[in-house]
Amino acid sequence: MTTTVLFDMDGIVLEGPRTDPQVYADAADAALSDLEVDPSPTRRRDFRRHDADRIRAHCEALGVDPDRFWELKERYASRGTHDRLRAGERGIYDDVATIRDLADRTAVGLATNNRHETAEFVADYVGIDFDVVRGRDPTFEGYERRKPEPDYIEDALAALGVGEGVYVGDSRKDVTAGRAAGLETVYVRRDHNRDRERPPNATVELEGLTGLPAALESL
Repeated sequence: MTTTVLFDMDGIVLEGPRTDPQVYADAADAALSDLEVDPSPTRRRDFRRHDADRIRAHCEALGVDPDRFWELKERYASRGTHDRLRAGERGIYDDVATIRDLADRTAVGLATNNRHETAEFVADYVGIDFDVVRGRDPTFEGYERRKPEPDYIEDALAALGVGEGVYVGDSRKDVTAGRAAGLETVYVRRDHNRDRERPPNATVELEGLTGLPAALESL
């Protein structure tokens, strides 16, 4: 097998489709504390979310560097996520062993919308020797490059020096980004997407990662 296989992280490796919103709320509060800012409840609510325009406007009004706030929030969000994983509050799918087995036979990578710091942590935490790990940069610009844009997938391909392969994900935006990057796509069913319509441009649909090696042989 010589096909390069890139994997999404949330919903494929980590249980659940996304970071718990409370992680971001706590991260925003910690960042604001570091910056010695105590915003109004309405502004604090906006800081806990990801609306870049609102955050920039609030930072300007409060005399805060928005880039610094965003970087701190991302850093604290990573720490919160890592703590939840260590504590068992968020799990790893049992079938990620399939990725570990594939890594012995072909190039595998992790390309995710999640933070790059967390992607690197998860790769080490699950003990998979990924050939490339690419998550989002801790900047406003990095956040805008998320899927369905293909940027982070393309970054991973460039790091590997390849232009073909397969992207494995659990959402429509994963399939859209993978196809935009010129890859075949595998749409994996999990509990959180069980009742959703299959993306029309997905190459293959699977009920989990266990069937992935056989599917790759047919592509």
